[in-house]
Amino acid sequence: MTEGAEPQVGVGPWTGPWPVEEHFDPELLAEGDRRNVVDKYRYWKHDAIVADLDVSRHDFHVGVENWQHDLNIGSVVRTANAFNAAAVHIVGKRRWNRRGAMVTDKYQHVIHHPSVDDLLSWCSDNDVPLLGIDNFPDSVPLETYDLPKRCLLLFGQEGPGLSEEAHQASRDVLSIAQYGSTRSMNAAAAAAITMHSWIRRHVYDQPVN
Repeated sequence: MTEGAEPQVGVGPWTGPWPVEEHFDPELLAEGDRRNVVDKYRYWKHDAIVADLDVSRHDFHVGVENWQHDLNIGSVVRTANAFNAAAVHIVGKRRWNRRGAMVTDKYQHVIHHPSVDDLLSWCSDNDVPLLGIDNFPDSVPLETYDLPKRCLLLFGQEGPGLSEEAHQASRDVLSIAQYGSTRSMNAAAAAAITMHSWIRRHVYDQPVN
């Protein structure tokens, strides 16, 4: 690599005889695969990657309220993809800033709900309990809460947090323990912590105290 050149991401064109399996993309084999995917999915077709992820998606969903064009949503989607969430639900405005997702939204199911009522109808129809994440006076600690295997973890806007409508609609609202001077943490960070709590509980079978 010459001085000052951008580092190359991914892999170059396939060397040697081409694989014949259906999931390989001839264009990527010929030109190289510069996507941000794990090595297992190098040279795979996009639809083949999504189909393979669908086989092992976890049972938790993630929701984000988007009434003021929240810039955190892209980061939440990226983390949801990392933990292979069942889906991400955007409540409110359909448009959101995809830059933080780093193209992971192409592999993650994203569902739009125009209102909290619409989200609640989806949860009822699919038998998925709604759990809010915020530090209200009536919140219960995430650290000691036994997260159900099937659930939708709902996060509010950066700043105002969960809307009152979402607060009242949640089966429970969970708070994350904090020990510093600030009242709240970044919504994307809170989402990552909560998703990982689900992973520890249901993938690694670590019970809460």
